[in-house]
Parts: sequence; structure tokens; C-alpha cells
Amino acid sequence: MAGVLERLKRPWQKRPRAEHRVFPSYGIDLKAMELETAKEILCEVFGVVPGDVEEMIRQRLAEQEAL
Repeated sequence: MAGVLERLKRPWQKRPRAEHRVFPSYGIDLKAMELETAKEILCEVFGVVPGDVEEMIRQRLAEQEAL
């Protein structure tokens, strides 16, 4: 019981969770998968083709580098 109460009192002291990969045996990178999913969502939301999404990302990166 004391262990449960101790965890409730100090949630900020929990060990950080390790980022896990969805399919570690296949070597699929989680960040790459998230980026592809975001691109698909942008295509659906804005009604554009994947090439346009790539161009939007390149423009944003160029704008950030210029600052």
C-alpha cells in the first residue's frame, strides 16, 4: 500500500518511458512512421497530392532556417 501512495504523491519522479518501436524486428523507425502519417493527414485535410505536402514541408524548413 505504501508503494502505491508513494507513486501518487510524486508522479514527476517516475522514470522516463523509453520510446519503443512498433515493429522493432523490421527496423521501422517510429519517427519516420509518424512523419508519413502526418503527411497522409495533410493530404486529406488540404486535398492535395503527396508532392505538394513535401513542397510545403521544404518551404517551412527553408523559412525556419532563414530566421
